[in-house]
Amino acid sequence: MQIKEIAEKALVIIKRTGDYVKAERIKLDATGVNYKEDKSLVTTIDVGSEERLVKGLQELLPGSTILAEENHNQDIQSELMWIIDPIDGTTNFVHDFPMYCISVALWQQGKIVFGVVYDIPGDECFWTHEETDYVYLNEKPVLVSTAKNLGESLLATGFPSSAFARMDEYLEHFRYFMMHTHGIRRLGSAALDLAYVACGRCDGFFEYNLKPWDVAAGALLVQKAGGLVTDFSGGNNYLFGGEMLASNKLIHNELLNRFS
Repeated sequence: MQIKEIAEKALVIIKRTGDYVKAERIKLDATGVNYKEDKSLVTTIDVGSEERLVKGLQELLPGSTILAEENHNQDIQSELMWIIDPIDGTTNFVHDFPMYCISVALWQQGKIVFGVVYDIPGDECFWTHEETDYVYLNEKPVLVSTAKNLGESLLATGFPSSAFARMDEYLEHFRYFMMHTHGIRRLGSAALDLAYVACGRCDGFFEYNLKPWDVAAGALLVQKAGGLVTDFSGGNNYLFGGEMLASNKLIHNELLNRFS
C-alpha cells in the first residue's frame, strides 16, 4: 500500500474519531475525569478515542506497533509505528476551551512519513505525507510565514503540568521573547502550536517536557511547510529528547541563540 493511500484512509479514521470525541464531550461530567500520576488530566473520552484510533490504524496497517499517550505508551521505536495523541489539550477539553486536537504520525524506518493534526472544535485538518510536496489545511496548501526576525514574530509555547525544575530558566526565555516579539501565545496544545507554525499563524514555537505523541505529527508539518525543527541545541533529538524549537526557518538562529 502506498503512503498516499494510507494517508487517505487514515484521515477517514481520524475524522470519524473526532466525531466521536465531539459527541461524547457534550456528555462529559466529573465522573469521566481523572488524574494521572504526573497530575495531568485524562478522561474516559481520551481512552475511547485512543482505542478507536489504535483499532482502525492497526487494521489499516497490520503488523504496525503503537506509541500512544494513554494505554499504549511503551517507548519502542519499531520499523513501522503509529504515534498517537488521542486528545492533545485534555485540560482545554475538560474545561470546554475549544483548543484540542487529535495528533497522529506514522514512523517508518527511522523517520516520520505521515502526519495529521485534526482540530476537532474548529474542524481544521492539517496533514501531509512524504509523497506530497505540500502541507494541507483541509484541502488548501499552506506554508510557513515570511517573518524575517524575532521583532516581526508571534511565538507559541506551552507550560508543563509537572517537571518544574527548569521553570526559572524557562521564564527567563519567556520574558526575553515577550519583550522582543509581537507576543507569545499559549494554546494548551503543542500539536496545534506546531500546526499553526506550519500554516504561518505563528512564526516560532518553543517548549520542553514534551512527549513524542505531542510533537511527531506537528514536526513533520512544519518541516514540509518550509520550516525548521530542532532541539534546544540545534540538533535532531527533538522527537524523543523532550524539547523542541520550531520556526519558519528565518528566525531559527535567533531562537537558538537564547537556548544554546
